[in-house]
Amino acid sequence: MEARMKNATSPDVMTAVRHLHKAIGAGGVDPRLLSLLHLRTSQINDCAPCVFSSIMTAKKAGETDERLHHVAVWRETPFFTEEERAALALAEAATRLQDGAPGVTDEIWDAAADHFTEDQLSSIILEIATTNFFNRINRTIREQAGKTW
Repeated sequence: MEARMKNATSPDVMTAVRHLHKAIGAGGVDPRLLSLLHLRTSQINDCAPCVFSSIMTAKKAGETDERLHHVAVWRETPFFTEEERAALALAEAATRLQDGAPGVTDEIWDAAADHFTEDQLSSIILEIATTNFFNRINRTIREQAGKTW
């Protein structure tokens, strides 16, 4: 597969992206968790460049290979905390809307709200939404894995 565009980002877009990432980081959520959410969302959307990027980012933040290899099956493993499980469930529910899934149910929301402040939830939601946004752009233009922007 070959990329459809050589340079899909303008300086204005990159400035906006930096502002989004700054806002996400300001919420007080562990960067490793944000990377896990980015990874799981990107796995669901089959976005190879974002899967690659999230793994590199997570490793730089100190994430282990064991956990990274099991994000796709997080429900069936003992490697994630209840807090992480609540955030991963939120990410999956918000991402699978196109699959006809019920979306973020009260049960999923309440579990996340039990573990995170409103500022943290805002960052988590923005991370999930931003990841879905970039997944769709990357899939549309056939961006290739291997970049870490």
